[in-house]
Amino acid sequence: MGVAMGVAGRTVLVTGAGRGIGRAEALHLAAAGANVVVNDPGVGIDGRGGDAGVAAAVADEIRRRGGRAVADTGSVADWEAARRMVALAVAEFGDLHVVVNNAATEVNKGMEALTEEEFDGVVAVKVKGSFAVSHWAARYWRERFEAGERSDRAIVNTASGSGLLNPLPTQSNYAAANAAVAAMTTVHALELKRFGVRVNCVSPSMVRTRLTAGVPAGERMTGPEVVAPVVTYLAGDGCPLTGQVLSVRGGSVAVNQGWSLGPRVGDESDVWSVEALAVAMDDVDVVDPFDALTAALGGALGLSRREDVEAVVNAQLG
Repeated sequence: MGVAMGVAGRTVLVTGAGRGIGRAEALHLAAAGANVVVNDPGVGIDGRGGDAGVAAAVADEIRRRGGRAVADTGSVADWEAARRMVALAVAEFGDLHVVVNNAATEVNKGMEALTEEEFDGVVAVKVKGSFAVSHWAARYWRERFEAGERSDRAIVNTASGSGLLNPLPTQSNYAAANAAVAAMTTVHALELKRFGVRVNCVSPSMVRTRLTAGVPAGERMTGPEVVAPVVTYLAGDGCPLTGQVLSVRGGSVAVNQGWSLGPRVGDESDVWSVEALAVAMDDVDVVDPFDALTAALGGALGLSRREDVEAVVNAQLG
C-alpha cells in the first residue's frame, strides 16, 4: 500500500491542542516538521470558562524547540470561529494540509440527571465542532482543487472506545457524539476523495487525560503520547489510508470494522407474527451490555463477576 512520506512542511490544524492528547499530537507533528495551528479556548472539562494562555503555551513550547506554530482560541462549536481558524492557518503558513479534530468536552451523569444544556454542549463540541472545522477546510480544499492544484490533504477525526467498543454508563452524550464522529468519517472519506482528501479517525482508549482522571484503571492507563505517532502517520503526505477508524490502546492499533451483522432469524421475504418472532429470538445468542462492560473494564475495577460490576455502576448512578 506504500509508505507515508511524512509531514515536514505541511500545515496542520489541531483542535483541543492545549492539553492531553491534542497537545501530544501538536508537539509530535511539530517535531516531525509540520507547521502547527494550536487551537484551544482553554475551557474546563465541561466546556465552561476559558484561558487563552493554554493554546499560547503549547505554541510557545513548539517555537522554543525550533518549530513553527501559532495559537488560536476559537471554539470549534462556533461556525465562524471554525472558519477563522482555517483562514488563520492559510494566512500564517500559506496553506492548510491537515485538520486533526481532537476537541472534546465531557459531562458524566445518568441520562435522567443529564440536562439539555449538558447534552447539547458535549455533542456540539465533538460532532458539530468536528463537522464545522472539516467543512471550512473542505471548502478551501475544493477551491484549490478547482484552481488546478493537486495536493495530498487529510482529516483525522477523534472518537473513543466509549461509543464504539465500551458501553460506559453516564456517557449518553459523549458516547453518542463519538459514534457520530466515526460515522461521519466514513461519509466524508467517500465525499472528499474527489478532491484528494483522505479522512480517517483515531479512537484512543485507556489514555490518562483530564477526561479520564476518574477512571480507576491504574497501571493499565498510558500517556497521551501513544496516540501522537498514529495521527502523524495518518497526516503524512502519501499515507494510503482513508475511511478507517483505528482503535489505539497503548502500542496496539486495530482497524475497526464498524457495526456488523450477527446472528439472524428468518429471511427478507418473511413477515413475522409477534409470537413466532418471540420463539425464534429465544434461540439467538445476544450479548448482555453488562457482560460487555465486565469484559471491557472489569479487570481495571478488580472485578470479574458481572453482578459486581452492575452494583458498582448502580452505585455510581445513585
